[in-house]
Amino acid sequence: MAKAAGNPPLTLRERLEDALIGGALGLLRLLPYRWRVPFAGWLVQSIAAPLIGMRKRVRANLDLAMPELPEAEKTRLARQVPDNLGRFMAEIFSPAEFTEICRATPFEGPGLAAFEQARARGQGVIAVSGHFANYDVFRVGMSLRGYSVGGLYRPMNNRAFHQRYLNAIETLATPLYERSRRGMAQMVKHLRNGNVLAMLTDQHMRKGEELHFFGLPAYTAVSAAQLALKYDALLIPIYVIRQPDGLSFRVELEAPIPHSDEITMTQALNDSLEARVRTHMEQWLWTHRRWKKPPKGAGHA
Repeated sequence: MAKAAGNPPLTLRERLEDALIGGALGLLRLLPYRWRVPFAGWLVQSIAAPLIGMRKRVRANLDLAMPELPEAEKTRLARQVPDNLGRFMAEIFSPAEFTEICRATPFEGPGLAAFEQARARGQGVIAVSGHFANYDVFRVGMSLRGYSVGGLYRPMNNRAFHQRYLNAIETLATPLYERSRRGMAQMVKHLRNGNVLAMLTDQHMRKGEELHFFGLPAYTAVSAAQLALKYDALLIPIYVIRQPDGLSFRVELEAPIPHSDEITMTQALNDSLEARVRTHMEQWLWTHRRWKKPPKGAGHA
């Protein structure tokens, strides 16, 4: 991989991690898709998760957010959450088969009609979700249905793997916008032109607002609500739900969040996601450090 101008060279760790992941993905591609996806889930669940402490992070978050949960259920989720992550990775790096899955996925829910009506009149739509099941099904599925859906992504810490991942998700659908000053400007232009944005709002944001998630303080970006208010866009919670076969999905669009103020609207998004997570606990990425405290003196955005 060529060195980008102005960027330091890749570290040995970055290269080794990317090589290991690339090798595993290459071996997985030797399997038929119907075996590849569950096998990838097993690999992450049984091998990667205990090695890198993923199970401990899941349990720590569950102990914090849901201390009343039975120990047996916490143990189950500490295995099932990595399984979902492994399936997600296999799906993203299987563009041909995953695209056909997205094409066949049903889209439903009370927000679907509002979405279609907004698009028919040229009104922008902001579709908001979390790291739940395989959220890219919405972006790819809507693109296949003729809608221009812009996705926002955050660069990964490992630069070598980030480029591999970016290539994969660009193969599935475009446009994509980096979480940066330039990317945000491009994203706003896309929305102002009456298109669709897909955003995830469930990561800790150091300069976010102190809202609540599972009854705990959770610093949350309010940018989705700000954009909806500024550009008169619909703000719709959407959820991709993995089905019992472990391969197929269903997409539900909830009713649009009423326009009020950015804090009220963003808290409504948090409440919506919490309700979904409680219904499908194993499908949310409980490995996130969602409830971190910001450093002293940090401002809010």
